[in-house]
Amino acid sequence: MPNPTQSDLHVNAPLTNVSVAYIPKKSDYIATQVFPVVPVMKQSDLYHKYTKSDWRRTDAQKRAPGTRAVRSYYKTMADTYYAQVYSVAKPIDDQTRANADSNFKLEKEATEFVTNQLLLRRELDFVATYLSSGSGWAVTQTGVASGPSTNQFLQWNDAASDPLNDIATWKLNFRELNGFDANTLVLGPRVRLALKNHPDIIDRIKYTQRGVLTDDLLASLLDIPRIFTMYATQASGAQINDPEDQDAAATYSFIADAAGKSCFFGYVTETPSLMEPTAGYTFTWKGYAGNDQGMRIKRYREEDIESDTIEGGMAYAMKQVAADMGVYVATAVA
Repeated sequence: MPNPTQSDLHVNAPLTNVSVAYIPKKSDYIATQVFPVVPVMKQSDLYHKYTKSDWRRTDAQKRAPGTRAVRSYYKTMADTYYAQVYSVAKPIDDQTRANADSNFKLEKEATEFVTNQLLLRRELDFVATYLSSGSGWAVTQTGVASGPSTNQFLQWNDAASDPLNDIATWKLNFRELNGFDANTLVLGPRVRLALKNHPDIIDRIKYTQRGVLTDDLLASLLDIPRIFTMYATQASGAQINDPEDQDAAATYSFIADAAGKSCFFGYVTETPSLMEPTAGYTFTWKGYAGNDQGMRIKRYREEDIESDTIEGGMAYAMKQVAADMGVYVATAVA
């Protein structure tokens, strides 16, 4: 055996410039990008909604000399929001801190960890509220494998389908119903892939940008200015003690409804406004968090467990404010 041995000359230590963590990109979380954020000072309050039909009819009549103009009226109703508070905390105990090597930035790691958990919670609520079969949009279009009937279409992974005409028809029907052009499309990742590879779309773009379907190009083809793809994923499976066994036992999926096979389609106002329709708003409780996003991170000491704790909190209400301003597209691909 050589002497000195390799272990005599070098003792393994953690690298200070390399580690591995599967932290999702913040850009994957789109919940506050789709619908306008409305900062509010109170956890709950009212907002007013105007009847749509009163603004889509006319009572105007010819007026004879010496008579009054015919009177006409519109109605309003009240709706409410309630900003739910979510929180999660990561303790850093004194023994772990004292034993940690210099490459561990414990406060930074804990802050990233709790922030990501809050963002993932918000994304899950976004899907449940706006991009699921229980969302309650006034219109649902459903993809089927064959023989589509009313409010159905041939799934877009089928080369015989016609996604460009499907969306164009929905846009026209939407305009007739609401008087507004649909301006927002949220795609599940597998729907995005089916559109990218559909022969009709490939044929339209084959002479542009080397035939690569960018979001801008897709927006131009569909005549929908805002397109988002929900790439956020989640893990399922119980937490167990051994990290490697836990990762091996976990399963991963896109959080978009039906494993990324559905869409949302509708009209969203650019900014929160009076007397302006929109499919949804995200009310963030600024009075709780102290900022427009409704999120706060704080650090405090818990002496009874000898730990410094990083706690993240978020307060928001995702609200469908006009059910007829959105369309849920189910099982767009098989």
